[in-house]
Amino acid sequence: MSQESARARAGGPALEKCYQFLVWLLPTLEKFPRSQRFLLGDRIECTALDLLEGLVEATYSAQCEPLLRRANLALAKLRFLFRLARDLHYLDKRRYEFVTVSLNSVA
Repeated sequence: MSQESARARAGGPALEKCYQFLVWLLPTLEKFPRSQRFLLGDRIECTALDLLEGLVEATYSAQCEPLLRRANLALAKLRFLFRLARDLHYLDKRRYEFVTVSLNSVA
């Protein structure tokens, strides 16, 4: 088995969990108040998509360490953005708990 295919298999679970999180996230952001859907919601969406892209790049790159550091930074940003959304009451407790568990499973 080549080094690239081994790395792709190892990255599979994180990529899949991130993808599944995005499947849940995108419709959830549509429920944000209109005033925040295009501000905070857009920032969350872009950061989450950047995370997915970073994981894909790291999975198929020979130099994955800098890419994984960038993905880890995106995770940290998402945690703060979701905390802000919770504190502003755009996410209820149940959804915020789902977010924290989901992001921890990607990490």
